[in-house]
Amino acid sequence: MAKFTGEDKLQAVTRYLNGKESSREIVQSLGTDHKAILKWVKPYEFNGLEAFIKPCVNYPQQFKLDVLNYMIEHGTSLNETAAIFKIPAPSTIMVWRKLFETQGLDALRSKKTGCPSMKKEPNQQHKKTSVRGYTDALEARIKKLEMENEYLKKLNALVQNKEKSPNKTKRK
Repeated sequence: MAKFTGEDKLQAVTRYLNGKESSREIVQSLGTDHKAILKWVKPYEFNGLEAFIKPCVNYPQQFKLDVLNYMIEHGTSLNETAAIFKIPAPSTIMVWRKLFETQGLDALRSKKTGCPSMKKEPNQQHKKTSVRGYTDALEARIKKLEMENEYLKKLNALVQNKEKSPNKTKRK
């Protein structure tokens, strides 16, 4: 599939929203599939022209967690959530969700990029940072366990609500 500039996407969305052309007609002129146009419409509806400007962003751990919580609490799709939080690719949220489910909260922490510093630190600083790092690790572990506990409580409540719903049909 070809890459499209922000202008191409904007033109396609405005043509679609004007209602004079169907998504299939626009697709034929651009040479892409109709799902691409529908993916471009949601961010445009939420963010306007800014939807097609791709920022280089390194998202903090708390932001990733907020996005995942919002998606769970409000039941929004990946595309809607990405549009609301101005995340260019909905697949990014899917990656965050898989990382969180498999590896926990620590997996959402941003990784430092670039070469590590070559400076040698005195031994005293190393001991202080290791103690502080240990307590930080323990606090992070506690937060992870608390979040897992909350998640399981919500899941349990949903299962119980589903079992109590009157829409169940009995087999004869």
